[in-house]
Amino acid sequence: MLNRVWLLFFIVAAVSIIIQLFGGNNEVLGETVTALFASAKLAADISLGLIGVLALWMGLMQVGEKAGVVSLFARVFEPLLSKLMPEVPRGHMAYGSISMNLTANILGLDNAATPLGLKAMHDLQSLNPIKTVATNAQILFLVLNTSSVTLVPVTVFLYRAQQGAPNPADVFLPILLATSASTIVGLLVVATVQRISLFNSVMLAYAGLIIGSLMAGVAYLATLSVDAIGQVSMVLGNGILLILIFSFIMAAGYRKIAVYDEFIEGAKQGFNQAITLIPYLIAMLLAIGVLRASGALDYALHVLASVINGFGWDTRFIDAMPTALMKPFSGSGARAMMLETMDHHGVDSFAGRLAAILQGSTETTFYVLAVYFGSVGIRNGRHALSCGLAADAAGICAAIGVCYWFYG
Repeated sequence: MLNRVWLLFFIVAAVSIIIQLFGGNNEVLGETVTALFASAKLAADISLGLIGVLALWMGLMQVGEKAGVVSLFARVFEPLLSKLMPEVPRGHMAYGSISMNLTANILGLDNAATPLGLKAMHDLQSLNPIKTVATNAQILFLVLNTSSVTLVPVTVFLYRAQQGAPNPADVFLPILLATSASTIVGLLVVATVQRISLFNSVMLAYAGLIIGSLMAGVAYLATLSVDAIGQVSMVLGNGILLILIFSFIMAAGYRKIAVYDEFIEGAKQGFNQAITLIPYLIAMLLAIGVLRASGALDYALHVLASVINGFGWDTRFIDAMPTALMKPFSGSGARAMMLETMDHHGVDSFAGRLAAILQGSTETTFYVLAVYFGSVGIRNGRHALSCGLAADAAGICAAIGVCYWFYG
């Protein structure tokens, strides 16, 4: 799958470059060459930047596992996850790292979520009989990460505030609805492909608990100003991180575990993983960079606009679609598109609000695919990409629908 996708990116880019050359745009050649080298540098910068973070969290996770704290997280979510991942045996260490990763994603703890996700993928890889082919559990875990619900998308609020929005947090509920749709569809698609039964007492009980908690959180946050929401998010996020770190170390000390030695062993694994990621990131970012520089995404946008105009539908959402088209490929690219849309059309315009909702509704699927699968050497992702893109499409459609619902 990844081989075909990678080749397809270059074929589409080549066709787009040829079209632009016939149109008289000779600058596309230089822009594409620049994108090639910039992508390679970006991949190395990202991997090197991950070294410290991965070493930190892999070391802490090693201590937390030895201390038994991680197993406490596993007990909370294991009944649910064991239904979704039946091939993972009960009591396996993967349940703890998966639970911590999903919790970090929900709380928007980006610095912790990625390292914890890589640890979870590594734990799942220990059960993989064919090391280069993704298992069902790994695919489900990846799709949940590409579509995971973030309870408080503070970064989107901050960008809206910087652009002069009088109420930066008024897109909070639309973002939550759109990203929830992405997660639900991603889960349903994977469950359908893998023939996982979602209708049982355990699943329904957890669904009720999660939905109830989300509704309570939304009701509370809706009473706060944007500054108060940011303050609550900062205190909650930083507080949880520090509680985790201290609980790992204190519990390990209480059990007379060699805390320093265990941390060093875990940190070594994090260092090795960061270095291993470089070739996979270079390959994926190279293809994405060429695709962007070739103007292929711009052509896709023009085709979409022509189709919408042909049907006579409302076309206001088209102005925000650059963010939607860029998001599966590049988080920084989508952010730039969102800011450009806000600046050109106005932060509280229909397009400006929709761009913000789109930015908060999904993750960068191709990046997550490259990082998570690359960290364990998986080359055949099977149905992971198609399921992830289905979740992205659901998030985009939901964002458009919700934006029309809330802002007309």
